[in-house]
Amino acid sequence: MQTGSRLLDQRIGVCALGGLGARVHDEIGRPPPEIWMQDGAKRVEQALARRLCAEYDGETELMAAMRYATLQGGKRTRALLCMAAGALAGTSSARVLDEVGAAIEMMHACTLVHDDLPAMDDDVLRRGLPTVHVKFGEATAILVGDALQAHAFMILASLETPGDHRIALVRELAQAVSAEGAAGGQAMDLSLVGKHVELDKIVAMHRMKSGALVRASVRMGALCAISDDAAHAALYGALNRYGDCFGLALQVIDDILDATADTATLGKTPGKDAAAQKPTCASIMGLQAARQFASDLLRDAGETIVPLGPRAERLAQILQRANALLFKYTPCA
Repeated sequence: MQTGSRLLDQRIGVCALGGLGARVHDEIGRPPPEIWMQDGAKRVEQALARRLCAEYDGETELMAAMRYATLQGGKRTRALLCMAAGALAGTSSARVLDEVGAAIEMMHACTLVHDDLPAMDDDVLRRGLPTVHVKFGEATAILVGDALQAHAFMILASLETPGDHRIALVRELAQAVSAEGAAGGQAMDLSLVGKHVELDKIVAMHRMKSGALVRASVRMGALCAISDDAAHAALYGALNRYGDCFGLALQVIDDILDATADTATLGKTPGKDAAAQKPTCASIMGLQAARQFASDLLRDAGETIVPLGPRAERLAQILQRANALLFKYTPCA
């Protein structure tokens, strides 16, 4: 799922999210309370830069293209979800969370590079810059995606954490991009172009194509410290529901932005879905209903983590940030 990186940085009021309440920042420059997001994104950026070191550049442009695909900005939402869930689970090592977050962001970048290819969504802009295949060529772009995926698993395999945790993390990320996740969702997306389909089919596709990696990001933060077993069924049940709702909400918001925002705001080409005759939640439901759908999903995600208490505060703050983006285009009633 992709949304405009510049949008979430604006300090705008946040409407209430179910039982979570609201945080409204003033407009005179007071920094928001979610300072940990800025610090977390910075740490993940540093971890990515370490892992994709320019010193490894050889006779090809592959590493340069990998850095270009990964280090050109971005909200790092998936890494922050991992960190927030890690804090909830009591993960003791910030460095482990940084590394897992970097692996997740590499995998996300892989999906974006491949998604932009001419054979897929055929886009020429990403975060306001030429896409990887435009700048480096299509063959290199394919290799960039392949290499980023491999590097993500290399990071997880080399974590300084117990072996059973590493196995669980590798399994979780692999499943998120498998035929049951992002790859299968992309295939379904391509198969639906130009067709009249029911909303539930679009929802199923979104849950796979973009939602699976969001859900995995939440789960992987907890898996750094706590096993997904019978003793922790309630915790993972709540995290699964949160990730499912939030992942789908992000994609619905992306559908809305594709139809309403401009290139300067999005950092990518607007109106691509309609031009490609791709059915989306926004095109099937209409913009107003899609906005309400996204708002309901964010509310449901918030209500899911209320029983987890103060430990879930960071997960709640991420919801509030997404809600701010949604209501930038739909004022609160």
